[in-house]
Amino acid sequence: MPSMAFKIQGMDCAEEVAALRAVIAPLAGVHDMSFDVLNGKMTVEVNDSTVTPAAVAAAVAKTGMRAEPWLDSAPATAESVGWDRWGHSALTAASGALLATGYVVHVVSSGLSAATGAQEVLTMPFASRMLYVAATITGGWYVVPKAWRSLLRLRPDMNLLMTVAIVGALAIDEFFEAATVAFLFAVSLALESWSVGRARRAIAALMSLSPNTARVLGPDRSESLVDVGNVAVGTTVVIRPGEKFPLDGKIVKGETTVNQAPITGESVPVSKSVDSDVFAGTINQDGAVEFLTTKPSTDTTLARVIRMVGDAQSKRSPSEQWVEEFAHYYTPVVMLLALAVMIIPPLVVDDIWSHWFYQGLVLLVIACPCALVISTPVSIVAALTSSARHGVLIKGGPYVEAPARLKAIALDKTGTLTEGRPNVRTVVALSGHTEDEVLEIAAAVEGRSEHPLARAIVREANARRLRPATAEGLQAIRGKGATATIDGKFIWVGSHRLLEERGQETAEMHERLEEMEADGSSVVVVGKNEHVCGLVAVGDRIRPDARAAVQQMRAAGVEHIVMLTGDNRGTAEAIGREAGVDEIQAELLPEDKVFAVEQLVNRYGTVAMIGDGVNDAPAMARATLGIAMGAIGTDAALETADVALMGDDLLSVAWLVQHSRRTLSVIRQNIFASLGVKAVFAVLTLAGHASLWAAIAADMGASLLVIFNGLRLLHSND
Repeated sequence: MPSMAFKIQGMDCAEEVAALRAVIAPLAGVHDMSFDVLNGKMTVEVNDSTVTPAAVAAAVAKTGMRAEPWLDSAPATAESVGWDRWGHSALTAASGALLATGYVVHVVSSGLSAATGAQEVLTMPFASRMLYVAATITGGWYVVPKAWRSLLRLRPDMNLLMTVAIVGALAIDEFFEAATVAFLFAVSLALESWSVGRARRAIAALMSLSPNTARVLGPDRSESLVDVGNVAVGTTVVIRPGEKFPLDGKIVKGETTVNQAPITGESVPVSKSVDSDVFAGTINQDGAVEFLTTKPSTDTTLARVIRMVGDAQSKRSPSEQWVEEFAHYYTPVVMLLALAVMIIPPLVVDDIWSHWFYQGLVLLVIACPCALVISTPVSIVAALTSSARHGVLIKGGPYVEAPARLKAIALDKTGTLTEGRPNVRTVVALSGHTEDEVLEIAAAVEGRSEHPLARAIVREANARRLRPATAEGLQAIRGKGATATIDGKFIWVGSHRLLEERGQETAEMHERLEEMEADGSSVVVVGKNEHVCGLVAVGDRIRPDARAAVQQMRAAGVEHIVMLTGDNRGTAEAIGREAGVDEIQAELLPEDKVFAVEQLVNRYGTVAMIGDGVNDAPAMARATLGIAMGAIGTDAALETADVALMGDDLLSVAWLVQHSRRTLSVIRQNIFASLGVKAVFAVLTLAGHASLWAAIAADMGASLLVIFNGLRLLHSND
């Protein structure tokens, strides 16, 4: 379905989103809309070509906002400039200055008691009145037009509430009160815009991680700086110590250590050598290296992180949806209640009309849902940003809250609980040989083989800095192993089956081999004509932090942890026991994993599936929450998942659960605080003991409280 994207100037909160929906949804041909408040982006899906960008822009203009075509080449989080950026702050500051000046003039002319007492209307100097009116106009400059448009749409909002209160105060000659309400409400809106701007800048910092140019190596080994957007996949790029990698790729020459914290959240630099993957935005620390680009600039891991974080803003969490629905009914109810306060008491108790009219205005001010409406989005944006910094990419508001409710977690084995590739697990030296000698002999024979087990043996020998001798006369034995001559001696390397065929197996050796294979290892036997030199157990090793991660998940409140794998039961049980999971299901096809997750959902309700491969994607889609091992995960797993662990760190899962609970706690605190302040002042108003300026001060205080409480989540990385 075709779509159009726009940059919306002035869209900072849910109220603006609601206004945009109201004017754009009725346009013929509009199918759906999505909003990214963080980046000021609106996407309109259309059924046909009858809807034009000009028509959408004209509809947006009716709300007082401005729509411009979205340019993918421009920074998504670019700040407004000039009056668009500073106009609101300038008028707010002017309103405050005029209010303060008017009050000073009033005090100087009539005395402090007159400026604050009941005789204010009678004794207020003309200059003070004009200054208060000017403060009211500058403070309400952005508010009154929005209020008028909400009235025309018959959709009362906080702007209309404030405008009615300001106009009502002026009508009863409460000039100081009107100016104070206008100024403090302008401050409240400025704070809201600032909080969104701060989150914008936090995401913009991600975009600045990757350099704009790459040092490309030509066929003649000459170097030239090329814009990253023009670097083709398969190009060789040179990186010097201290520089950032401009693109994703694979090292083809050199060794170094790389600080991957900006992408994966890893605190310790990672060693890189030939064939190691590198990511755009990470920092080369030691040696100069050459790498081959594997992705264009628009599809790097960093670009994907930025894109997903941006898309996440358009997905509202359950709490956001509840608050928006609540505010939809709350505002008109409050207006009716304020009207009742203005009319009923004077009729019932024959009191002064102006007093209860004033109290009704106070109720309008304190009932303004500003603090309530911004309480949840600020918290969600801060939580998403904090997670991205921690190497945990959450794809939207709904998935921020979901981890807090997890009762069960299903984990894939290969690449999730384990490292995902064969490694030497154990070396058993026999017949007087040492472990290093066994590895040297095996690596000499396997040096040219591309078999995964052979590669594992060679890697282990290199890791131990061994120098295998040269093998001559190498001959492969199909499906069993290979033979060669080293220093004039016949050597054979192969499987348990080859050992049996050569007749060199003893009963004790057979028992040892059975034990190693029962632990999930593939055993490579190394021998000569006269004896067996040793055994090398190769297998997919469990991640060093897997057991600790499972324990932390359990400590975080997850009731049941199950491992799902397509591997054989012997290997699965060995890994499962070592990891400490509660249940093991082995020899599963992709559809079997989906069925297993469905059973967990039926039993526990909220279930997460963690995986990294294409075969895990269906199960992740079926789970309540899909979590992908991001850095090594396949594209299918990443696109299906709701959360990506960019550092492939299972310990981040327990952190995610705790972070989600902290976020929910902050959201609840904000909702209760904003409603609590309003309840207290509502009681004071009905008792006739509240004032306009105190009401707006309390409302602004509540807004400040929820904003700063929500922004605490930006630093929730413990």
